[in-house]
Amino acid sequence: QVQLVESGGGSVQAGGSLRLSCTTSRSPGSTYQMGWFRQAPGKEREGVAGTSSDGRTSYADSVKGRFTISLDNAKKTLSLQMNSLKPEDTAMYYCAAEVGGLAPSWAEGYFSYWGRGTQVTVSS
Repeated sequence: QVQLVESGGGSVQAGGSLRLSCTTSRSPGSTYQMGWFRQAPGKEREGVAGTSSDGRTSYADSVKGRFTISLDNAKKTLSLQMNSLKPEDTAMYYCAAEVGGLAPSWAEGYFSYWGRGTQVTVSS
């Protein structure tokens, strides 16, 4: 079992920055896939960014160049640095993890563990 707790959400004006953190109950180990997803009101949950132990990273087109995902395995913390925030980034952000294996894609169905989310609100 892996427990995930997100933090760092809040309210910010367009153009601002936030850094989300996801603390894990244990290190993801040597084989893992972790990611950030978000869900805006009335919309489906979508992938934002992902990173895996084999060196892959992935970003949604809408956040490329603005968001950066990183993992501190020693500190058991997954981070998402979000710069140049836009009102359309407003959503609940979730951390997700799959440990002990790698999935063929970043689809949310491949992630076994999820946090409860942290709210990000960007005003214009």
